[in-house]
Amino acid sequence: MKLSEFDIWMRREAEAVEAALDNWVPADAPAGLGMAMRYGVLDGGKRVRPLLVLAAAQAVHGAHAAAMRAACAVELIHAYSLVHDDMPCMDNDVLRRGKPTVHVQFGEAQAMLAGDAMQALAFEVLTPDDDPAMPAPLQARLCSLLARSAGHAGMAGGQAIDLASIGRPLDEHVLRDMHHRKTGALLQASVLMGAACGHATAAQWDALGEYGDALGLAFQVVDDILDVTQASATLGKTAGKDLDNNKPTYVTVLGLDAARRHATELRDKAQAALARSGLRDAAWLSLLADKVVERES
Repeated sequence: MKLSEFDIWMRREAEAVEAALDNWVPADAPAGLGMAMRYGVLDGGKRVRPLLVLAAAQAVHGAHAAAMRAACAVELIHAYSLVHDDMPCMDNDVLRRGKPTVHVQFGEAQAMLAGDAMQALAFEVLTPDDDPAMPAPLQARLCSLLARSAGHAGMAGGQAIDLASIGRPLDEHVLRDMHHRKTGALLQASVLMGAACGHATAAQWDALGEYGDALGLAFQVVDDILDVTQASATLGKTAGKDLDNNKPTYVTVLGLDAARRHATELRDKAQAALARSGLRDAAWLSLLADKVVERES
């Protein structure tokens, strides 16, 4: 089948992200730590967050070198979160990206340290000493966006709510707040970090933020749908895990059909925000929104 221009762009940029991560994630960290880090981040994943960074940077004519650092930093944060989330004290999962989870492969202590090191490495990547594409003000802005999306107000806070909600009924408002933090914040930050690498007006920045917010939530809604409609082999992780763990999801709160409609509504909201931005080179962002909602894994 002939690849579309979008497919070619995605493949090229994903390969570039993989090569950069391969270069930046050290194999020689002490006592086998580097091998656990590389196992957790390389050779797997859809790379949606890095692609959002790169597409947003392209839309605002940003520097590709800076955007690549931002893309890799986001993926390191995402990968570290998966390593920790899979551990027995959290979601207790044994399959991720089609292979045994890091704690299964390397032990719990090494998995914990690998996640810690990957989180720190993300900020190392954003703060080089000698890269002209990364002036100090840009370094600070990117670090701020990433830290706020990953911390207590974002991903970590959402995970805390998730763990505290096991076996408890949640209404849609609370569920939305949880997933806005746990999943949406980092996806929105991916878009804004890409925008920070270029020249977005205040109106464009706000529109891209709205796009990222809607898309981040849509990603989680689709994840919840796939968890009950796809097999583990397709997902590359354990299917039905949330239901087995008695966790509230968009499917359990809204029902499967309503969840599907909601994902489409959120995609349309993201597309409308993108249209309001007036950006002429936002085609990849538009197609990524469609891909997030239409994906099957």
